[in-house]
Amino acid sequence: MAAGGSLTVKFWGVRGGIACPGPETVRYGGNTACIEMRCGDNVLIFDAGTGIRALGGALIQQSPVSADIFFSRTGFERICGIPFFAAGYHPANAFRFWGDHLPEGMGVRDALTGLMSDPVFPVPISIMGANLEFRDFDAGEVLEPSNDVKVRTVELNRDTAVTGFRIEWAGKSVAYVSDLVPGAGGDEPAALEVLDGADMAILNTARHTGDCGDWRDGLRLCETASVGVCVLFHHDPDDNDDALDRIAKEAQATRPGTIVAREGSTLEV
Repeated sequence: MAAGGSLTVKFWGVRGGIACPGPETVRYGGNTACIEMRCGDNVLIFDAGTGIRALGGALIQQSPVSADIFFSRTGFERICGIPFFAAGYHPANAFRFWGDHLPEGMGVRDALTGLMSDPVFPVPISIMGANLEFRDFDAGEVLEPSNDVKVRTVELNRDTAVTGFRIEWAGKSVAYVSDLVPGAGGDEPAALEVLDGADMAILNTARHTGDCGDWRDGLRLCETASVGVCVLFHHDPDDNDDALDRIAKEAQATRPGTIVAREGSTLEV
């Protein structure tokens, strides 16, 4: 039997590509991708863009804390916040990093070590005082960060290696598919596998060109998969608050109940 409590999703960074702070992004936020999920007492973090800096400040106040950090890919925008993750420097804490889609012979430890090395960053990852573990996996595996949480993984796209996640806990499910690309560049059967009947789906807002589609195609897939609530995330850094307001209005008309994620907001599944 799963532990009691609720499944909550908090958005610490909602942008794709590059952080875009400024007066035109204050309502939706300008930090890059970082999501915290709480499955009862279990803490799961998805991606570590610049939004993880504020999350680290919150977690350090809760020390000792133990959490699992999953990377949908290890591109710079998804890992660049790690050097500024204050909770990772506290010796009372423990973090497990999960990643795949790396060149042959490399693991998630290598990616983060390279990030925190000269000439990119002057402080090595060995300075981080928390208990750190590095776990590599292949998309398609079912991961079990704790006895009552399952994280199903799939490879979403053919052209750009990216992992989709389905988090299952206490009979509830959230699909995190922030780089979902419908059309010729994507893998719709894999996407439908993680979306199937999910209570919530987090998918990308950022526009695509050519055959790759956009957020409207993501909503179409969610409708096919009988998803509950859709949350648009990974916003284009060129979309200011007014542009996202327009997307929110159209998304509501397209699929009522759709939410455009805002930095700092918390949703309960």
